[in-house]
Amino acid sequence: MNTQLNTATPDDTGAGWLVAARFSLAFIVLTGLIFPVLTALAGELLFPKQAQGSMIERDGRIVGSALVAQPFAADNYFHPRPSAANYDPHALAGSNWAPSNPALQERISASSAAIAATEGVPANTLPVDMITASGSGIDPHISPAAARLQAARVARARGLELSQVQSLIDAHTQSATFGFVGQARVNVLQLNLALDAAQR
Repeated sequence: MNTQLNTATPDDTGAGWLVAARFSLAFIVLTGLIFPVLTALAGELLFPKQAQGSMIERDGRIVGSALVAQPFAADNYFHPRPSAANYDPHALAGSNWAPSNPALQERISASSAAIAATEGVPANTLPVDMITASGSGIDPHISPAAARLQAARVARARGLELSQVQSLIDAHTQSATFGFVGQARVNVLQLNLALDAAQR
């Protein structure tokens, strides 16, 4: 019978641990420091606007981001979809409530009634994105149908012709990315800023 003896000495074992420790440290520095710094620098160089948060500036001050929803409640502005994160970009999240959850059903029922009363339409005609939060919790877009639903209210509050408001909606409707990814959408902040600019 052949017997294989362990000929490793204590010094060999210590050297192995040292090699492993050095490799681990080098890998941590590479993936935890060098790679993130390089990708951040590349983002700043190639996509400077996006890397800074796609901020929107008006009259020399930042009014928001094209990527983050913010609440609008006044009648003369278009309203965004509900936010499970309370429009907080540091708390990105959906509600994670299942459709069968009574709390979700109660919230949707209350929201539907309130929006229907505000817009003067039956609750069962509301676009779904007006009563459901997005997966991120801060989606800055609504559907063109949700924008058109609000057009009459906004036009009345601003003393504008309905056709003027509808034209602004059309001008700010973005088609699906590459023509097939996602759906047509309207950025609420950009539409509201266009409304303000049209009345200057």
